[in-house]
Amino acid sequence: MTSATAQADRPLLTIEDVRRAAARLKGIAVRTPLLESEALNARVGGRLLVKAEPLQRTGSFKFRGAYNTISQVEAAAVVAYSSGNHAQGVALAARLLGKKATIVMPADAPRIKLENTKAMGAEVVTYDRFGESREAIGEEIVARTGAALVKPYDDSRIMAGQGTAGLEIAEQARELGVTIDAAAANSSGGGLIAGCGVALREFFPEIELHCAEPAGFDDHARSLSAGERLSNEPGRSSICDALLSPNPGELTFEINRRQLKSGLVVEEALVREAMRAAFRELKLVIEPGGAVALAAALSGILDCRGRTVAVVASGGNVDPALYAEILTEA
Repeated sequence: MTSATAQADRPLLTIEDVRRAAARLKGIAVRTPLLESEALNARVGGRLLVKAEPLQRTGSFKFRGAYNTISQVEAAAVVAYSSGNHAQGVALAARLLGKKATIVMPADAPRIKLENTKAMGAEVVTYDRFGESREAIGEEIVARTGAALVKPYDDSRIMAGQGTAGLEIAEQARELGVTIDAAAANSSGGGLIAGCGVALREFFPEIELHCAEPAGFDDHARSLSAGERLSNEPGRSSICDALLSPNPGELTFEINRRQLKSGLVVEEALVREAMRAAFRELKLVIEPGGAVALAAALSGILDCRGRTVAVVASGGNVDPALYAEILTEA
């Protein structure tokens, strides 16, 4: 077998990739807690474990993949496009590794995400998400400056970094002496559940895996049912700003179509209630896009009855005014 053939036969992502990412992140990323509440367990009729990634550096799981990728990049500068969480992860990782970062962000991104990205030393280039292509803008900057492009999800290094959250969930569950029956993570491009799924299946081969999406942006759910990548209708909006990618990634879908049972689709009202429940019972601030998997579990869309279920609360970067509005709703 030639080296080229061996490379072609190699899986897109392996547990060893995730473990190597964990080694790079050791002492850099936060080993976030796996939270549990008696009240939420009673509500769902099972055991619900919540991975608290709002407590990660930059307030999101995205730091994991960004650091794992940039630590392997030779270029002195990096470019990324993001609605905010990947932007912040790349900005901080680049600063820690001594590299210049330029981030292409939608002009209507939450102000807290724009400000945090700039505060971490990155240059921010804004664009109109409904009339301009972030990919085209990013590629032009790369061609002009020679910077390395750090994709938000369609990169095995990104997926391996995100998968360290799943590796930690598995290790923490073992420490608790429990077997996880099912797990779900919020999905935009699909990198988080791709990486976490690979890690969790290594420990729990029979685990049932799902991605979770807001209604109107259910491209993964429809793509998994159809067996091919489908896109969302353009022009829609959602408070779940972190989950608005138009379609699943090419690489992530190749992994997820093999390992996911389904995509879970959640209405906005349920996301808002999940944010309130996390505040009341877990004392955890979750942004809308970070609360969709939790909302699926609390609403019964993801059946937790008589089972141990893990969900990833993927981020906590919510604008204060929106968060106050949601918390005070009847």
